[in-house]
Amino acid sequence: MNTTLVILAKKRQHLVEEAQKQRMAVSDQLHAWHKPISMIDYAINMLRYIKHHPVLVASGGSALLSMLKPNALSLWLQRGLLLWQILNKFRKKAAE
Repeated sequence: MNTTLVILAKKRQHLVEEAQKQRMAVSDQLHAWHKPISMIDYAINMLRYIKHHPVLVASGGSALLSMLKPNALSLWLQRGLLLWQILNKFRKKAAE
């Protein structure tokens, strides 16, 4: 019985060491992916922010656009109004 326990303990120790080696290998391989994954995570967080605060983002964008080119703001507002009107017409026709 003791020999069986000794064999199991040695086998367990060997498996623990193997698992540690494998963890280190995976860690080394994933280290190269840290920066790209963090950039993707940042982009996803930005998209979530835009989704939850669209008015804030639109008003900030329009303020920035008006500071850079005042006439461009009116042009983009006209285009946005036209697009909104077209989409509303399509929605009404689709609902009928």
